[in-house]
Amino acid sequence: MSRSLKKGPYVDPKLLKKIAGKKPESSAPIRTWSRDSEISPEMVGFMFEVHNGKDFISVKVSEDMIGHRLGEMAPTRKFVRHSGKIQRELEASGTTAQPAAGKAKT
Repeated sequence: MSRSLKKGPYVDPKLLKKIAGKKPESSAPIRTWSRDSEISPEMVGFMFEVHNGKDFISVKVSEDMIGHRLGEMAPTRKFVRHSGKIQRELEASGTTAQPAAGKAKT
């Protein structure tokens, strides 16, 4: 469920205080645990280090990210691989499941 329009977007006040009066190019990355903060236009160009529960993931904010949450840019789960008979056969044969791209038909 989204936040009501009357309240406006949620941005952590500490984050706004950290970026106030700074230039994006000259500042060091800003570490934050506030994954629920929405990216606002003032944050464009800044580098954030968003905590994913274990590590800090570097995120450089661009204009396309406005309106999204910081937590969307730092995944909390790491994909290892699929399991099963087909996967074992692919690994044994040494091939990948991806089709060969770039081959021209002749």
